[in-house]
Amino acid sequence: MKLLQRSLVARITASLLAISAMALVSIAVTMGVAGSSQGDAAAINLAGSLRMNTYQVVAALQRHDRAPSAAHHRDVEALAGRFAERLASAELTGALPEAEDHPLQTQYRRLASRWDETLAPAISAALAGEAAIAPLNRRLEGLVDEIDRLVTLLEQNSEAKIRLLSALQILFLALTAVVVAIALYDIRYNLVRPLHQLVVLAREAGRRNFRHRSRLAGSDELALLGRTLDTMAAELGASYAALEERVSRKKQELARSNEAMQILHDGSRALYGGGNDLCASAAPMLRRLETLLDIGPIGLSLHDPFDQREVPILATHSRSRPTYCRDHDCHACLIDPEPLALAENGDSECLLLPVSVGETLLGTLEVWYDRKAGLTDSTRRLLNTLTDQLATAVYLQRRIEEEQQVTLMNERTIIARELHDSLAQSLSYLKMQVARLERMQAKEAPRETQAPVFDELRTGLDSAYRQLRELLTTFRLRLEGPGLSSALRQTTLEFSERLGFPVELFFDVPPHLLNPNEEIHVLQVVREALANVHKHARAHWAAVTVRFTEARLEVMVEDDGIGLEDDSSPPMHYGLVIMRDRADTLSGDFQVRNRDAGGTLVSLGFTPQTARLITQQPA
Repeated sequence: MKLLQRSLVARITASLLAISAMALVSIAVTMGVAGSSQGDAAAINLAGSLRMNTYQVVAALQRHDRAPSAAHHRDVEALAGRFAERLASAELTGALPEAEDHPLQTQYRRLASRWDETLAPAISAALAGEAAIAPLNRRLEGLVDEIDRLVTLLEQNSEAKIRLLSALQILFLALTAVVVAIALYDIRYNLVRPLHQLVVLAREAGRRNFRHRSRLAGSDELALLGRTLDTMAAELGASYAALEERVSRKKQELARSNEAMQILHDGSRALYGGGNDLCASAAPMLRRLETLLDIGPIGLSLHDPFDQREVPILATHSRSRPTYCRDHDCHACLIDPEPLALAENGDSECLLLPVSVGETLLGTLEVWYDRKAGLTDSTRRLLNTLTDQLATAVYLQRRIEEEQQVTLMNERTIIARELHDSLAQSLSYLKMQVARLERMQAKEAPRETQAPVFDELRTGLDSAYRQLRELLTTFRLRLEGPGLSSALRQTTLEFSERLGFPVELFFDVPPHLLNPNEEIHVLQVVREALANVHKHARAHWAAVTVRFTEARLEVMVEDDGIGLEDDSSPPMHYGLVIMRDRADTLSGDFQVRNRDAGGTLVSLGFTPQTARLITQQPA
């Protein structure tokens, strides 16, 4: 019974087995009753024939009584023997019930006893002439009543079997109907309705409504499945709500991260374009990140590589300036009316992030935040990105300062070398001439002897003054216009005014190809060549060509003047000597020759330092 209470399948199986069993029992009973009814009709017919046989015996006796003869005697004996044979036949006795006290069995015994004990002997006596036939006929007619009673009992017995069969069929039909009704009720209330509730639960779960419950009672499979699905729906609802909350938080974090990335992008433009003012460029970005990420205050300290200490240079929401603040007109750290105060109860915690490039520590970023709220992974990644940007900005700022210092030193070196190669040599020559003049005056040499010395002093002073003007002009060009192209353009404009016709300029050089030293040498060679055109060429056209081809820089200054007297050995003028020295300094080739179309060609070719560095790299 417990199994039937706990299992719907068991109940349905039991119902099917009960229906099947009742059907089998009904079939078996029907077959049994039908089997027991076999021969009833034959017995009734046979019993009815006994009645006819009795009348035949009576008629034969009457014929024998009217006309006794052997034939009539044999007819009576034959009919009496047939009656006895039919009375004792198996067809009739086999249809009788086995119970001895059954009315049918009692009537049969009475009939057989009356025939065997009374009538059969009486017939024999009448045939022998020992008894009258008329009383015997009346007794035989009374036997017919006994036979009719036997036939009636046989019919009643057969009808009783049929009624029993009908009753059994009705009983089994009723029992089957009851079992089917119980099974249908069980299926309706314990299978169909729970299945409908489970389908509704599944449909609602498919619509993301996890609040619906089946609430199935009982202990069968569907009830267990319903309770399991209810538990699963509750867990799914909780998980889905948690996931929705996580998605909402992730969306908020993503939106905040996007806004933070936009702040970092805007801040990077300010950092990389703000020059040396790191406070004014970084402080607004840090303050916006504090408001967005709910952190702060934030402090930035730079690492001093010389004395290995951290120097605070920036602090948001600060009540005072950093110790080493260099600009008291800057209020980047002090613009908040209500600076943040760190909690005294230990609710704030500090996160130290290194500001470094590779293995080089540039500084430290100090970030304060609420200990209870903590820092999310996205916030930590954004802070790491912030430190990378600050490190890049600080590193670039230091590199720019180093490059400026190196450039300044290179400029000073170039100026010193130019002064040494030109003006210093002229002054040394003048100093030697002055010493020579002093010795001549000490020896009281005649004025005619001293006159050549005065001429050389005058020529040397003129040359020194000219060289000084050239240097000043060169350095003014270099300072006023960045790049070789601008300096050459101004040089050609200057000499165009001095020559009285335009000097053409053809410039085809990629940017940042030459270092400052190479630019100065090229510019000085061009100026010296144009100065020679102005002094000696008597030209009407001049052109300057500077181009970069096949990893070499080619410089050519051409004119259509009178040219050189001897193309194989140009004159050893002082300016030509300086140009050859500059070409040797650049490890280049220098030529001065006559042009085929007339005039002079001054050419300089060399490989720039940057190109040599590129070609020297391993393939």
